[in-house]
Amino acid sequence: MKRKQSINKDKVLVIMGPTASGKSALAIRLARDFDGEIISADSRQIYRQMDIGTGKIKRDDFDKINSFDFKCKNNGDVFISEGIIHHAIDIIDPLEDFNVTDFKKYAEFKIADILKRKKLPIICGGTGFWIKAIVDDIAFPAVKPNLKLRQDLDNQNTEELFIKLKNLDPQRAQTIDPKNKIRLIRAIEICQALGSVPKFSKNRPVKNKFYEFLEIGIKIEKNILQTKIKNRLKERFNQGMIKEVIDLNQNGMSWKKLESFGLEYRRIAEYLQQKISQKEMEEKLYFDIIHYAKRQLTWLKKNKNIIWLEEYEKIKIIIESYLKNITPTSAAQTDLNIKKD
Repeated sequence: MKRKQSINKDKVLVIMGPTASGKSALAIRLARDFDGEIISADSRQIYRQMDIGTGKIKRDDFDKINSFDFKCKNNGDVFISEGIIHHAIDIIDPLEDFNVTDFKKYAEFKIADILKRKKLPIICGGTGFWIKAIVDDIAFPAVKPNLKLRQDLDNQNTEELFIKLKNLDPQRAQTIDPKNKIRLIRAIEICQALGSVPKFSKNRPVKNKFYEFLEIGIKIEKNILQTKIKNRLKERFNQGMIKEVIDLNQNGMSWKKLESFGLEYRRIAEYLQQKISQKEMEEKLYFDIIHYAKRQLTWLKKNKNIIWLEEYEKIKIIIESYLKNITPTSAAQTDLNIKKD
């Protein structure tokens, strides 16, 4: 086996994959085996009160986390599931703004804190642009809100906004929810403020000066993924996802704001406003999620640094080699006789 000592950088594990592929469960298992803590990279799970629709993992009861009392007191936003500390879940109110720049600052602080406590940081989530911001250490210029531009753009529909963004920044268009009007407007606002759009290499070397990242992608067959999406959606309806949206609206969130969160919240809000029937809502939502998963995979497949694996034991071997400073790709090809997809 070839050995290659990495430059003196702290190590960070990244778990990626399409929605419903099992990222959260895998991350928890790895955190248990490698003494890690998880940083969620999900642009909707950051919000409180949005649980079922965002697919949050179950939070442990407080009587089960006494051993974490000290950490909880010193980290008010800590979310614990199955005994594993999670960050970036339930940290802000749904009416607050939280973008990729905010996430980058937050995640970098948490990575440093986790490493300081001799734990392994594990970034896990499906918001690819947020993960890229950390791995590539992308610098985001401060762009103040342009109220006049926002008002003008708000008069356009999402299809028109998506075309405009695609012309300005094709790469950003690949990662954004084309039905999320608020995010589309913000992306266009940033593009126009900068005058030109920063270009990032698709097959880039790792650019982060401080950390060495191991990026693992969950490999899953298309038919299996679609079945999991269908079953998970049915389970969420049974758990009371429609009532969750009703409660959010009754607690002051407008239908327009709910629709801006996309997917589950958008379609259920449309149904509750009697714009579509329940059958239409369920069918449209299923296909929305299928297309969302496809977009996620298209984005992820362009990243040649991701090692795609299906079996847990192979993932575990890759991580063990990585933590011992053995080049992950060499370990994969030599020990496991596998290749990157």
